[in-house]
Amino acid sequence: MATLSTHVLDLVAGVPARGVRLWLHGDGGQLFDGETNADGRCPELARIASLAAGRYRLEFAVAPYFQARGVVLDDPPFLEIVPICFGIAEGGRAHYHVPLLVSPYGFSTYRGS
Repeated sequence: MATLSTHVLDLVAGVPARGVRLWLHGDGGQLFDGETNADGRCPELARIASLAAGRYRLEFAVAPYFQARGVVLDDPPFLEIVPICFGIAEGGRAHYHVPLLVSPYGFSTYRGS
């Protein structure tokens, strides 16, 4: 069983991304619905029940975040929802940190610590 956290960073402004809506999905459907705080983190995500080994998908609603910051986006936006599909291995790490570095036209992620 593992826990999960995330951190969203706005690469345009160089700040943590506050107010990004996010969802966590597993094999059984949606497991979490939340929003990042002023530090770009979502502490409530770490409080959900431990995650079993399996496949998961985090989705981040980045277009509404950038629009709220006054960034003019194409219609439709190039990136509206950023999905990150990842796996938790049996007997793997006790904690998974999945950060998102994002701009309106690109993103990056990695398995953090």
